[in-house]
Amino acid sequence: MTTDVFLRENERVDDLQRNHYKIIQDKERFCFGMDAVLLSGFARAQEGSGVLDLGTGTGIIPILMAAKTKAAHLTGLEIQDESADMARRSVKMNGLEERITIVTGDIKEAVSIFGAASFDVVTCNPPYMTEHHGLTNPEAPKAIARHELLCTLEDVISRSAKLLVPGGNFFMVHRPFRLTEIFVLLHNYRLEPKRMKLVYPFVDKEPNMVLIEASRGGKSGMKVEKPLIVYRSQGVYTDEIYDIYGY
Repeated sequence: MTTDVFLRENERVDDLQRNHYKIIQDKERFCFGMDAVLLSGFARAQEGSGVLDLGTGTGIIPILMAAKTKAAHLTGLEIQDESADMARRSVKMNGLEERITIVTGDIKEAVSIFGAASFDVVTCNPPYMTEHHGLTNPEAPKAIARHELLCTLEDVISRSAKLLVPGGNFFMVHRPFRLTEIFVLLHNYRLEPKRMKLVYPFVDKEPNMVLIEASRGGKSGMKVEKPLIVYRSQGVYTDEIYDIYGY
């Protein structure tokens, strides 16, 4: 059951195909993509657990994980006021105020905001590009979402390590071209990689996304899962993608 909320100029409401949940988006700012949906399907949260999504944007990952898991509470941290406001209104529209909290704040300050070892699960769909990689307008909301202007990969991983309880799990989607850096940083901050899945747009193309799970203080040993192929043919998803989306 959804609750009516007001929309600002350029905003729209999209159906998430899960539990009748919907989300408010603004095409002029930044709309969620397949990477966020895939991360919400890859991430795991046990019944009763507390989940934090770093850089939550408009709240897509907490909302989808509220539909897909039995986590007790999900928190989204977002530095951009307008995106956090949209996320709060989406939470209210879906009647999820008891399960999801949106906090406006900086990832670099997350430990002081929430306290160390305060979450069982941390998720993140971070900016993929380094500061100067194809950057056009550094003040634009889309640039902030795509480029490491307000936080770096090390900021995300180092804070996640401190925010997780011992044995807690970190889930992230990123680009394969930064895998070496990702693994070095995970090792440096004692987040042991446990699962990895490469995502391919087509079966005969190179992977363009990677999904990673790491455990705080976990033992050595990682499972490389079978690849995820997005398209069977041009414009036609594979069955696994349809299942993740809930179609």
